[in-house]
Amino acid sequence: MIRENVRNILQGLPPHVQLVAAAKSRTPEEVREAVEAGVKLIGENYVQEAAAAQAVVGRGVKWHFIGHLQTNKVRRAVEIFDLIETVDSLKLGLEIDKRSREQGKVMPVLIEINSGREPQKSGVMPEDTEVLIRELVRLSNLKVDGLMTMGPESGNPEDSRPYFRLTKDIFDRLRSLSLPGAAMSSLSMGMSHSYRVAVEEGANMVRLGTIIFGPRPGWAAPPKKTEPEK
Repeated sequence: MIRENVRNILQGLPPHVQLVAAAKSRTPEEVREAVEAGVKLIGENYVQEAAAAQAVVGRGVKWHFIGHLQTNKVRRAVEIFDLIETVDSLKLGLEIDKRSREQGKVMPVLIEINSGREPQKSGVMPEDTEVLIRELVRLSNLKVDGLMTMGPESGNPEDSRPYFRLTKDIFDRLRSLSLPGAAMSSLSMGMSHSYRVAVEEGANMVRLGTIIFGPRPGWAAPPKKTEPEK
């Protein structure tokens, strides 16, 4: 199933759009199957899960961190990931820069935009993005490669369109500034239910999990309520 799903998705994506297989809660063997089917980018939400998967899959593919990154996990994240998609504060950027400098590497990052202004979610507010990027580009061991957004979760993909469009507008404006240290080449938007809309709105990177691997373990529908016996 995984192999067929990957092939179908890759055939349907425009050539300029990169597929990130979102592997949260998936086994290393499932991740390896996706790679063998043609996936070249793996997205992981947790450092420990990524390390376990890498032990099986190896480093022949690129590994993206796509979850909320705590500062106490940054050292290990810098060791094992090729790109961090979820930078949303100067504090986190400074820690990534510090740990990257210790390891002698420059870490590419994406800035996460809270395009839906949802208080329960991570991400910098749209109007604060430029200020944050101008601070981050001063760091010599961190490189801003572009933007990422989640958008509010909804069953209707069209509901995500305004948030993708907003993020693309920010992306275009920042790219036009040609800030040194900000390549602004990657726009990561769209998940399994919304990636087609994201591509229409300019995404060149999509993060797909369920449509590749199937429902996550434990996602069973809740049991129906029954009337108590009398």
